[in-house]
Amino acid sequence: MLLARQRLPVAQAIERLAGLQAQAPNPPYVGLWSRLEDFPREALTEALRRRRVVRLSMMRATLHLVSARDALAWRPLLDAAHQRGLLGNHKRALEGVDRAEALAMARELFEQRAHTSTELGQALLERWPRSEPASLAGLIRNNLPLVHLPPAGSWNSHQNALLQRLGTWLGKEEEEQGAATQDDLLLRYLAAFGPATLADAGAWSGLTGWKAVAERLGTRLRRFEGPQGETLFDLPRAPRPDEATPAPPRLLAEWDSLLLAHDDRARVLDEAHRPRVFTLNGIVRGTVLIDGFVAGTWKIERAKGAATAVLEPFARWPSAGREGAEQEALRLLAFTADAPGERHAVRVARPVA
Repeated sequence: MLLARQRLPVAQAIERLAGLQAQAPNPPYVGLWSRLEDFPREALTEALRRRRVVRLSMMRATLHLVSARDALAWRPLLDAAHQRGLLGNHKRALEGVDRAEALAMARELFEQRAHTSTELGQALLERWPRSEPASLAGLIRNNLPLVHLPPAGSWNSHQNALLQRLGTWLGKEEEEQGAATQDDLLLRYLAAFGPATLADAGAWSGLTGWKAVAERLGTRLRRFEGPQGETLFDLPRAPRPDEATPAPPRLLAEWDSLLLAHDDRARVLDEAHRPRVFTLNGIVRGTVLIDGFVAGTWKIERAKGAATAVLEPFARWPSAGREGAEQEALRLLAFTADAPGERHAVRVARPVA
């Protein structure tokens, strides 16, 4: 999809990508824009409103956009990642809290109406006043699949999200659709990101035990030797473009899956440039691909009636790559514009060693 934009319905595209990380509302829109032809922002907003796509905690216990059916099938399988996150962040604050009782109280609250995370924490604090409301809310969020109800997750929507149980929002109990197996999940991961290592699958999902999965799948997987002698896995009939295949310049969103779905990012990002993409405060910056490799970052600076895309190369770009990146930047400015008549410009910064 990065070699050539495709025409796909939003939910199908998100399934093809095995979900989109979505802790901020706008990056998933840009992620789809990078991959879909003539993609309008309204298409994703409508898919969220019509419940074809949902925003909830999924892989790595982080917020993602996934299709409704993937949410139902995958979320039970990802419970282990959520429990590790809960123990790592809230273990001490939850000492003395009866988890079964807390979850029962939360279910009763959600039967009445949707609640924000803050409301959940405050409601449970009445029962366990020595705990922390954020930890009580974290207990619920990590044990119950909770959807962020629209408009949360929609373009430019930064309001405190109302939460509701996944089954309630979709009109069916989670148990009605059988949970996926870890075998299913590896096949879907490789369909989106193969060839990849089992460590890559673990980094993407937050789960362990992939060696046994690969052994079970046997001939349903194809194995290759990577440049460092590592074993790469892929689907037997998956497209694998030749290394000489031209890759057009692309601007990738913040927290783009291309960077987050691998343990070893060396195939697309030089380790020397990693600190310029992955910041100390947890931001994964928007990046510029030149010839299929991360060659810089981008940001948009807005002033009254004007917007400028600032491209920051890691090194001097070839003229064709620079021209293509500038054209992509202009298209991105048009895509992200909220005001009619906004003036657009592109500035390419001088590379800094």
